[in-house]
Amino acid sequence: MGEEREDDPQKLKRIAAAAYDYENDPRWADYWSNILIPPHMASRSDVVDHYKRKFYQRYIVRTLIPPHKFLSIIGLISQLGSLELGRGLCLIISGGDMYKPTFFTGDSLLIKDPGFTVEAMSSNSSSQPSRPSGPSSTSSMSSNEQARSRNSSSATRSSGTSTTTGPNPTSLRWDRQTIQFSVNAWVFVVAVLAIFPLVPRNLSQRAYRLSLMGTACSCLYSVYSLYGKPRAWNLQALQVYFQSVIATKDFIYFIYCLTFVTSNLCLKFALVPILCRALEHVAKFLRRNFSGSSLYRKYLEEPCVWVESNTTTLSILSSHAEIGLGFLLIISLFSWQRNLIQTFMYWQLLKLMYHAPVTASYHNSVWAKIGQTVNPLIHRYAPFLHTPISAAQKWWFR
Repeated sequence: MGEEREDDPQKLKRIAAAAYDYENDPRWADYWSNILIPPHMASRSDVVDHYKRKFYQRYIVRTLIPPHKFLSIIGLISQLGSLELGRGLCLIISGGDMYKPTFFTGDSLLIKDPGFTVEAMSSNSSSQPSRPSGPSSTSSMSSNEQARSRNSSSATRSSGTSTTTGPNPTSLRWDRQTIQFSVNAWVFVVAVLAIFPLVPRNLSQRAYRLSLMGTACSCLYSVYSLYGKPRAWNLQALQVYFQSVIATKDFIYFIYCLTFVTSNLCLKFALVPILCRALEHVAKFLRRNFSGSSLYRKYLEEPCVWVESNTTTLSILSSHAEIGLGFLLIISLFSWQRNLIQTFMYWQLLKLMYHAPVTASYHNSVWAKIGQTVNPLIHRYAPFLHTPISAAQKWWFR
């Protein structure tokens, strides 16, 4: 009876972890995308359930201690014994339980729930989830049988036999990373075809629009994978949803692609950020999934390593191209291909890029260089421009 009472809280917490709505939590999609496991293991339900419990333990099952209670806990600790507090970590002893906080700020203290534990996942676990309780003899017998079956199957594969017993569970899964790689690789090839000078003009313009459409679809799919869809289709729910995604890099590039794909003006210079984005995604996927391939090590390893080690350079190049496109659109207003609405919308997008955290640092550095070059010339040769420039700056920083 005592064992059942001790196991009841664990069982209830496992049920709560299994019933949690992971699909509508954007943190779960980001957490799962950063777990590097073989594709055949990622398709197994027991592996997914294990990482869901770890996610639930890390992000959901926490206790929030406000500052006034934290001070009383510190007083309790001083009565219980000595305690070292350093770098925001401490050990709180209360009622015989030990609590190890994840971090401490001036506002609150977050601690993990000591009553919820996640068992370590065995590397020899089968494709079916194991029962949490049961006789030890039964579990040992089942593990021995699984080990023997795996040894026999591996021996069969090593001997070179070609017997097939059904569909292969380790076949290629079209998960989110694979879909993104396929789309971005296609975008990279089409964009290179669009900017290649010897390609006919008609084909080049089609490739230009296809590359923008492909990037827009890739960004929209990424936003949907990470943030899902709005919880409701009313104005308040849509406002909350767009406030959460508007400052993300994928949403910014989605608007960027829509701005140029709907315009009659064909600016090949707009493909520079598209090429940099596609190149980063392709190189990252190749390094993570094809590092053991001889073809990759022979031809693609050095370019992929260079791309991943120079992502900052590619981001700065993209920022220069994006700001340069804004000035090109202003110049195009004096031609027969002018589009006032597109120019205004693109400068609104540049303003968003300047303030969004994911692109702010790169755009700030580019605008600082432009200011250092242009301001002395305006002060010396065109002082009458100070008034319109100051008005534009007020709108920009608003």
